Amino acid sequence: MSDGRLLRTLSGHTGLVVSVAFSPDGKTLASGSWDHTIKLWNLASGQLLRTLDGHTDSVTSVAISPDGRTLASGSWDKTIKLWEVASGQMLRTLAGHTDSVTSVAISPDGHTLASGSKDQTIKLWDAASGKQLRTLTGHTNYVNYVTFSPDGRTLASGSSDNTVKLWDMASGKLLRTLTGPTSRVWSVAFSPDGRTLAAASFDHTIMLWDTANSRPLRTLAIDHGAVFSAAYSPDGRTLASGSGDWIIRLWDVSKVNEAGK
Repeated sequence: MSDGRLLRTLSGHTGLVVSVAFSPDGKTLASGSWDHTIKLWNLASGQLLRTLDGHTDSVTSVAISPDGRTLASGSWDKTIKLWEVASGQMLRTLAGHTDSVTSVAISPDGHTLASGSKDQTIKLWDAASGKQLRTLTGHTNYVNYVTFSPDGRTLASGSSDNTVKLWDMASGKLLRTLTGPTSRVWSVAFSPDGRTLAAASFDHTIMLWDTANSRPLRTLAIDHGAVFSAAYSPDGRTLASGSGDWIIRLWDVSKVNEAGK
């Protein structure tokens, strides 16, 4: 899409759509909604492939495994569910959080699932068996977002305690805490090379850090509107942000690491 035109509108949910994820081959889109369902769409035709029912409350987050076979969903019903993409069959329910699940992420190798929750914890699960591997504690408010580094060795979490934490996946230990936002961190994103981390915050900013040494690199600020999401382009040169003023902004971050030296 080179000109920004709207290609297609996918309609069918009866509640807010709060999370979307592409399959690795780009042929399927998953959408999670406050109507308690996940829908799978054929992107070439826009056709609804299937609706996944099973959660008893709003779906907050969806993620598709790197091999495209499995979908994970988190919900206000305090559970994570794993689904087979091809059939829509529910494979298993992961229970353990004591409050709403706000975010789910699958590691680049597909072996580990991470979940963040309003219970202030992050849980790591074996994606194949559903076995709970460990619980990461340290945040003092809701965990709003979790994401893996491109090499899968680090997990980042953003929280309503105004911090981002980096965790070592091998040991589960806290590596460092990144501070700077003055309000809730809604979303975090690694650059494709893993060298930079971006955090979108309710304080109208996106903060960028060097992941090697936790050095703040830059703060991108907007005039008004909380920033709820951030994502890097595949080449790492552009950062997109979505905010409460209903605007999507594109930022040139190609020289951020060099400028921070």
